[in-house]
Amino acid sequence: MNLSNQAVGAFMMALQKSLLEQSDIVPVLKEMDLVVDDGGTLSVANPPIVSLEGVELADTETLTDSTVLIPED
Repeated sequence: MNLSNQAVGAFMMALQKSLLEQSDIVPVLKEMDLVVDDGGTLSVANPPIVSLEGVELADTETLTDSTVLIPED
């Protein structure tokens, strides 16, 4: 069984969500509905949603080369 790119992204979003909210990642992982296609590739039917509502973003003038930018909609 292999992870699809979508599944890898879903697991990464779960990690980002738990870090952003400073919460346990286990409940997010347990809520995921995993689907395996005929080729043995695993996908996530309900990937986690990460909201930036209420999160203050850094001023772009104070960013360094190692700062990760989060795009705004």
